[in-house]
Amino acid sequence: MSISAFDHPFLSGLLGDEEVSAYFSLEADIRAMLTFEAALAKAEARHGVIPQEAAQRIAKVCAEFLPDISSLKSATAMDGVVVPDLVKQLRKAVGGEAAQHLHFGATSQDVIDSSLMIRLKAVAFLFTGRLFAVTSALGTLEKQCGSNRLMGHTRMQAAIPITVSDRLRTWRDPLDKYRDRLTQESFPIQFGGAVGTLEKLGSKAAAVRASLAQELDLADEAQWQSQRAKIAELANLFSLISGSLGKIGQDIALLAQAGDEIELCGGGGSSAMPHKQNPVAAETLVSLARFNAVQLSGIHQSLLHEQERSGAAWTLEWLLLPPMVMATAASLQLARELIGKVKRLGVTS
Repeated sequence: MSISAFDHPFLSGLLGDEEVSAYFSLEADIRAMLTFEAALAKAEARHGVIPQEAAQRIAKVCAEFLPDISSLKSATAMDGVVVPDLVKQLRKAVGGEAAQHLHFGATSQDVIDSSLMIRLKAVAFLFTGRLFAVTSALGTLEKQCGSNRLMGHTRMQAAIPITVSDRLRTWRDPLDKYRDRLTQESFPIQFGGAVGTLEKLGSKAAAVRASLAQELDLADEAQWQSQRAKIAELANLFSLISGSLGKIGQDIALLAQAGDEIELCGGGGSSAMPHKQNPVAAETLVSLARFNAVQLSGIHQSLLHEQERSGAAWTLEWLLLPPMVMATAASLQLARELIGKVKRLGVTS
């Protein structure tokens, strides 16, 4: 049995997302860290910091290297991070004079944070497409049912009639804004060295960082190792997305409770009441929205990075951010499926 519901043997059928979880796998993280080391060597060779031959050797080894995972696990228990042992293993594989040029000027946080940005950038691209799929499904539903009538409700009480289009607009408009934000979002390189000053690179620091960012297709921004607003902003956006999808889920669950204004297909069954079709996807959207809202408070706690680096705040991010990404991924999938199961919304005039 798994600790996380997102990869649980059977709960993952409801909450899991294999496409997105792959970006948080061991293989994806290690591959992104090795990509960083190869790119760093290339960038430093370009500016004469290390020999070109050394960079070529490092890049070749990084492309093929398979680390000893049990060694990484044991070392992480001691060091608190995986990078020291990974670099040790890599240096042994690179061998010769080139080994001393591996990881030059960098620190563990540069590798780990940049790996995260590489993978989050890919996830954001997926989320952009999924948001478009959800809004497109809402557009299709509006064409079918937009002129139908719904009873508007305020404070859980019947108010005055509205159209289905009125309700759908409140569902769709925030999602369009989130898609635009994801499209415009920057994913910065983290490269600061031991204490954020890139002291080993001297006058070439900015040029090497710019080349490294270009190699990795990340934004060239000053180091942010103790300034974690970017992580908090991304987590906030994930919570906003799941929150707005949760509002859709809650509205649909309430419509299903009343029964006369919506018709759904493919509801969930009951072990005690065979006649029921429970609005499982709608309910799950509510749960995922609340889950992310809770995790967001912890992410804001992790903004408190003391001095130049915090092990405690950093570790808190590792505990909280991946589940938030997974909750957002599941929300987007469930919302698209749920909207596709709406056979009728509202009543004809």
